[in-house]
Amino acid sequence: MHACSLRTHGSCEATTVSLLIAHVAGAFVPLEVFPITLAGILYWHRAMVLSWSGRAVPLWRQLCFGAGLATIAFALFSPIGHIAEELVIAHMGEHLLIGDIASLLLVLGLTRSLLQPLLAIRVFNRLQILAHPLVAFPLWAVNLFVWHIPVLYQDAYGTAPVHALEHFTFLFFGCLMWMSVFGPLPKPDWFTAGWKVGYVIAVRFTGAILGNVLMWSGTVLYPVYAPGERYWGISAIADQSTAGVIMMIEGTFLALGVLAWVFFEVAREGTEKQDLLDLARERGVELDERRAQRAVAAGHGALLEERLTADDTT
Repeated sequence: MHACSLRTHGSCEATTVSLLIAHVAGAFVPLEVFPITLAGILYWHRAMVLSWSGRAVPLWRQLCFGAGLATIAFALFSPIGHIAEELVIAHMGEHLLIGDIASLLLVLGLTRSLLQPLLAIRVFNRLQILAHPLVAFPLWAVNLFVWHIPVLYQDAYGTAPVHALEHFTFLFFGCLMWMSVFGPLPKPDWFTAGWKVGYVIAVRFTGAILGNVLMWSGTVLYPVYAPGERYWGISAIADQSTAGVIMMIEGTFLALGVLAWVFFEVAREGTEKQDLLDLARERGVELDERRAQRAVAAGHGALLEERLTADDTT
């Protein structure tokens, strides 16, 4: 590379910046846009149908779901999606956005009523077992570690079908993992607030194991990124270690936020459940405590309250 003279230094810098911007430009891939668009259309169509029938989905849930889809689009189509083919750092960021943040936002956007058309299909109804905490957590953990095995991680490099499968599984198992805590599907009676806190901590430490492996391995695990690392002027070890640091930081802050949310939701659900039980007692209606808990957890507390207020039978 020839050095710039003082006279041409400004134009040389402008050219360099232009080349850099062009290099990290995002990519628009219709095949990846379609499922995101379809999910958004189906969600809001169902939300409108529920609204017309008097079972409106709370606005904050709709915003969460929309933010989840936007997060996926940002991870795939922004410069992060391009640089993910060149640096482990960016690839890790892409995975965290899709598998952690987007999946959490999508789950927060769901209610039992929204999922009812799917659950009415026998196959999907039976798949609810996958959201059981003792099933969802191991599946999520296995998927996380399997995809970071060097041979598989590198197979996804620059290979559209494998890379798409990788993204799908991170999103799918991420949703299952969060569904155990925040989802509207029935949960085991023993999975109380204390277990939810322990569950979130277990998720955090499982991710921390992988983060520490990347940070301290001292061995280049993904040599396929060498051309990109040379372009960006970063060593393979530094790239890999920094990816581990990013994973640790993101996991810590996300876990703290989720734990705060868990405590808030537990308090809210407890108050709402007690209000329903008190209302049923006042109306002389027999209401099982477990039924009230299920209704509250599924986001149907207001609907059950309407039924209790309407008549004296449940």
